[in-house]
Amino acid sequence: MKFGLFDHVDRGAGTLQEFYENRLRIAEKYDKAGFYAYHTAEHHATTLGMASSPNVYMSAVAQRTKQLKFGPLVYCLPQYHPIRLFEEICMLDQMSGGRLQVGVGKGISSIESSYYGVDSTDVTAMYHEYYQIIIKAMTSEQLTFKGDYFSVENMPLEIKPAQTPYPPIWTGISSADTIAWPAENKINIISNRNSQAMRQITDAYRADWESLGRSLDDLPLMGMTRFLVIADTDDKAMGIGRRAYDVWYKSFMKLWWRHGTKPPLAAYAENFDGIIKSGLAIAGSAKTVANILEDQIKESGVNYFVARFVFGDVSYNEAAYSIDSFSEVCLLNQLKT
Repeated sequence: MKFGLFDHVDRGAGTLQEFYENRLRIAEKYDKAGFYAYHTAEHHATTLGMASSPNVYMSAVAQRTKQLKFGPLVYCLPQYHPIRLFEEICMLDQMSGGRLQVGVGKGISSIESSYYGVDSTDVTAMYHEYYQIIIKAMTSEQLTFKGDYFSVENMPLEIKPAQTPYPPIWTGISSADTIAWPAENKINIISNRNSQAMRQITDAYRADWESLGRSLDDLPLMGMTRFLVIADTDDKAMGIGRRAYDVWYKSFMKLWWRHGTKPPLAAYAENFDGIIKSGLAIAGSAKTVANILEDQIKESGVNYFVARFVFGDVSYNEAAYSIDSFSEVCLLNQLKT
């Protein structure tokens, strides 16, 4: 079992300079605590995602940490020039000593894509084509590719990632019906689903993996995310969660409300009590959280748990308490599952 972090890098309190500095200080704590990887979202034109240029943000993370792996979950591929993104991926992986994790996807928000001039009917095809280009570039000495959205001929490739043949690939999964491609391509997955839905996803991944003649000992990481708040009492943790989640939820819905619509596949309750009830958040003392988390890990079948310690207006000190407590109870004891 490995433990990682997810962060929308959503706007909380304070100035932007203070905001970024606090996030980087927290990344330093993640590094020292021994977490496996730090994953961040990419969003645009909304307070839900203030790391709208993931590579700029990740470059700072790389310089402030030593062991922590990191990467976007996900790069919204249709919004990039594929060659420019390939080169920046290689730079980040080299500059960090081979710690980059590459999340790929088409982006969940058609509103955000439209600001980039991308037609929502094109995003899936663009995503698949750009992914092929990036992978081919990382495994070739020169690049020739002819596609519907981008073509290049005999381009010399003077840079490569530190990890061979390329950094680990990640993607988000919402149902067991979409597991075939990740399993075939040895891609790590993360989902926001509840434990029962996660069990369907992890069972499907294991079945597809074995059907390809592979050993379960080599299984990629299958993770689930949870909002997580730890305080010295259950009541205090719930109070922090209720306050901070309200701020986060307003950021989550901001663009959708502005356009009078709803996000696709939204699984988030309007308040923290609702998200606790759904099983997508855990709050309480360290003992309470450890007990709930152990049950969810067993039920879900995951081999990777991804905590969201910082969301809304969670302060540095509140996040630090959660991280330190989690480290003592979960990371050091490595929950028995």
